[in-house]
Amino acid sequence: MWAIVKKEFKSYFFSPVGYVFIGLFLIMFSIFFYTDVFYYQSTNFEYIFYSGATILTFITPILTMRTLAEERKSGTEQLLLTAPTSITKIVLGKFISASLIVVITELCTFMYFGILSFFGTPHLTTALVTLLGFLLLAMSYIAFGLLASSITENQIVAGVITIGFFILTWFLPNFSNIFSNFSLINMFANFPSGQINIADTVTFVAFTIMCILLTIIVMQRRKSVR
Repeated sequence: MWAIVKKEFKSYFFSPVGYVFIGLFLIMFSIFFYTDVFYYQSTNFEYIFYSGATILTFITPILTMRTLAEERKSGTEQLLLTAPTSITKIVLGKFISASLIVVITELCTFMYFGILSFFGTPHLTTALVTLLGFLLLAMSYIAFGLLASSITENQIVAGVITIGFFILTWFLPNFSNIFSNFSLINMFANFPSGQINIADTVTFVAFTIMCILLTIIVMQRRKSVR
């Protein structure tokens, strides 16, 4: 599996995908950082990630929409399905490699923490808890993005499905409080307070595992048909 992780991770930087994802996120994050620090005179590093979560919603498909859809469209999916490596390892390899790109992006945001240290005393523990919540949110998004990519050979369609689902979870709580537990971005909103909510953490992990399992099932069914 680690050979797949290495291959997929390198592919993000052999193509513009990895650079575009990291670049877009940091550009938008910088804008919100400037607004919070210089306009609102805030030195709370964690609050910027409220905006960061919104950015993530729209750029996650950059990482995921090509992962399986492109394999299917280009015809290389057959090689994957007939390879000695199990479908589970292939899906997990793609998931882990995409998650590593997010980890790198998070590490880059520490330069903003360093800048804030000159203006005030940002709380490191709260910042780390926020980064954990952000990673859990990103992993949930990536897992669903993989699922969307597995059910179509069109990258654009996979991207639209992914973004559409994320936006839908934003507005579900507006219809009924029952749907509050289905809003991933609302669950993330608890982490910038510096407290790890066990229920939210379990929900993120469970959602991620469910999407990965569904992706594996889709790929296994396609393999059996072939």
